[in-house]
Amino acid sequence: MLGKARKVSGRGEAVAANYAFGPAEDDIIIKHRLLTRTTTTRGDPPLKKLQKKFTNYVSEIEKEEDNYNECEKLAKAFLQELATFEIPLLKSKAIVEANIREKENFNELKDEINRQILQAQADIEDLKKQLEESKIERQHKEECEAIRKLIALQPPRSETQKLINELEKEIMALDAENTAGFRLLELRKKQFALLLHVVDELQNTIEEEQKNLMEEMRAAPEELKNGIEVSEAMVVD
Repeated sequence: MLGKARKVSGRGEAVAANYAFGPAEDDIIIKHRLLTRTTTTRGDPPLKKLQKKFTNYVSEIEKEEDNYNECEKLAKAFLQELATFEIPLLKSKAIVEANIREKENFNELKDEINRQILQAQADIEDLKKQLEESKIERQHKEECEAIRKLIALQPPRSETQKLINELEKEIMALDAENTAGFRLLELRKKQFALLLHVVDELQNTIEEEQKNLMEEMRAAPEELKNGIEVSEAMVVD
């Protein structure tokens, strides 16, 4: 993958930076270099050099010639190359162990941070509860203060009691007046009932007298007629 060209300051020239590999390819190359101890793209990698030294040494030993000096020389070269190859390995081992320790420290730090986060969350919840309780307590205090102000606006207890006594006296007087009125009303009811009874009796008496008078008026002509007849009979005799 080709990257964009960029300008690098220096002698006023524009230098094009081309990237031949992407991130995935770079990871593969870096992993291969770490495994083969290859730090540059020029020359043979250390592992290949070590393999060549060992191959040359083995090949020289297998020759049926009087080449002791050459074998010793190649053996020293191989051992030297092996020592050169071993040093980066030891460094890598130390780096790996340091990374492992660093990872363990990181994990411990992560656990401690998580514990602190949980503790902070618990503290936040406790503070929320305390805040709600404080709000309720403050509301109660405000209500008590409002009630206290209302009580302060009221007259003294002695005046209130005096007013209550006066009202009780007025209520008792009204009760007595009400009782008297009720009794008077009952008396008037009885008197009115008696009056109606008297009127009814009087009306009955008047009707009876009128009836008797009518009967007397009917009986009067008969008596008058009988008297005349008696008188005439006496004259004839």
